[in-house]
Parts: sequence; structure tokens; C-alpha cells
Amino acid sequence: MGKVNYRERIARRAEKEINDGDYVNLGIGMPTLVANYISEDKTVVLQSENGLLGIGPYPTEDEVDPDLINAGKETVTSIPGSAYFTSAESFAMIRGGHVDVAILGAMEVSEKGDLANWMIPGKMIKGMGGAMDLVHGAKKIIVIMDHVARDGSAKIKKECELPLTGKQVVHKIITERAAIDITPDGLELREVFEGFTIQDVIDSTEAPLIVKNVIENVK
Repeated sequence: MGKVNYRERIARRAEKEINDGDYVNLGIGMPTLVANYISEDKTVVLQSENGLLGIGPYPTEDEVDPDLINAGKETVTSIPGSAYFTSAESFAMIRGGHVDVAILGAMEVSEKGDLANWMIPGKMIKGMGGAMDLVHGAKKIIVIMDHVARDGSAKIKKECELPLTGKQVVHKIITERAAIDITPDGLELREVFEGFTIQDVIDSTEAPLIVKNVIENVK
């Protein structure tokens, strides 16, 4: 399975964490793909930090409006009944606890749910952005990411080595290999996706995993 299909798999699985009626913020990068897979059986309102409530799927070539973008500066569509507002109002929603789910990318996640997703020391950065507010304002934090880094090193670690966005804020990790819950007892392996084994996931995860009642070969 190619990387593009892996990203689709991750986005489709992340969509299952969203309930009917939820207000959801999708982080920059892979999380924005989740907008394409929202079930027709759910009424979900997607929020963007730059001032849009009611994001639709990515536009077709004929639908592209250069003035309608998400927080990652990608062109988007809007759903009927969508609303536009200032960034100040947007962050008031986030900080006020009105976002039910935030789906974010990550560079590293620790076994305690610490999140590092905003900078690598020595690299040019634009700032932390809205992630710092989202991890403390949203009710549920889902991280979606590649299971390992480009060099094959683990991204799910005992302790994060990169600067933190938030401590003990992540509830669930979804990668191309597995779905993992962060519990008071540690990381609990819930699902292993088709093409990988439980041992594959254990071998590519630095932090110890609780392995019991795991669903395997999930498509």
C-alpha cells in the first residue's frame, strides 16, 4: 500500500472518532484529509482557526475559490449554514471549550500523552499556531501521524525529546499501523491494521504497549 493510501486509511479511521453533532477542529497537514470522509449519517461542523465554521470537502477544480482557505492556507469548500468570523472569535470558541474533538498531527507522542508537534530545534518555524490552545481547549485530542520517522526511528516514545505543545493531552493515536489509546496505565494497543502484525507495532514503538483484546487485520 502506497503512502497516499496509508494517509487515506488513517483519515478514514480518524473519522470514526467523531460523533454525530460534534464540533471538530482539523489540524494542518494530514488531519485536513478527514474532511473528505465525514459520514453522510453524521452532522458534523468543522472549525478552522482562521475564522470558518462549517468546512466542506476539498474543492474540485471548478469549485476552487482562492479567498476560501483553511488554517493551512489550502482552498476549501463550505457547507450550507457556515459562518465566517475573526480569529479572535475563533480562539474564543477553542479556549471556551466549545470544540468537541481536535485531530492533530505530531512529531512525537509520549506514553503519558505528551504532544510535540510544533518545532524541531534549529529549523525555521512560524510559531506554535493554534495547537497550544487546541490541546487545552478541545474536549478530545486525537493524533494522526506516520508510525515512524523517515529514518525509521520511533515517534511514539517513552518521553518526548522535542519541545512540547502540551503535557498529558492526547487521548488516542492513529497511525498507518495501529490505533492506540492513552490510558492511566499506559499505551493500550486497540487495533492493528491490515498488512501489519502486533509484533510489527511493538517493534516500531519505543514506549511499552499494553496488549490485550487487540482487533487485528483492520482494513
